[in-house]
Amino acid sequence: MIKVLVVDDEKPICDLIDLNLSSAGYQCMTVQDGLTAIEYIEKEPFDLVLLDIMLPGADGYDVLDYIRPTGIPVIFITAKHEVKNRVKGLKLGADDYIVKPFDVVELVARVEAVLRRYNKSTQQFTVGDVSVDVEARRVTKAGRPIELTNKEFGLLVLFMKNKNVALFRETLYEKVWEGEYFADSRTLDLHVQRLRRKLGWEHNLVAVYKVGYRLEENEV
Repeated sequence: MIKVLVVDDEKPICDLIDLNLSSAGYQCMTVQDGLTAIEYIEKEPFDLVLLDIMLPGADGYDVLDYIRPTGIPVIFITAKHEVKNRVKGLKLGADDYIVKPFDVVELVARVEAVLRRYNKSTQQFTVGDVSVDVEARRVTKAGRPIELTNKEFGLLVLFMKNKNVALFRETLYEKVWEGEYFADSRTLDLHVQRLRRKLGWEHNLVAVYKVGYRLEENEV
């Protein structure tokens, strides 16, 4: 399992990232200061570090300077107004940055993009008795192959990467159809209905009022 170290002095931010990355299949550890982060990196192997800049003990730049020789990829976590800090971090060797407040879908997407560059991307997901092998484009339910269209497959992977998270209709449409969402379109709803039938997820792919859909893992 991919191991991610989250370093941010705001515990609610750490908890939010931990919740969403854990739901996406990653193993997370969280710390709130730079010196503790360095101690963790000395003791344990990590595949990725999410790193705030303004930290007690040692700031994000100092921690990045320590991490760089290890080859562990780093994504900076920055406030919206810290443009100069983001640029400085990228020049010092950070692989990407996430701006607070962030969308959980963007968070997972940025993590995956960086991990792919290092050939560490998670390519297999399981929810209940449904398993997906992204690279092989194979879906099984209780070991039985399930045939999905390309759009159904794209939706399924997006739901499984964001288990128990309400995803906006606009986000689902733009990620899978790669186009602008129109409020009167029934395309998304029809594809979700087919996914429900094929996977037996009539009670698990839940419509969220005025938002979109959520895959509820705890009932799968």
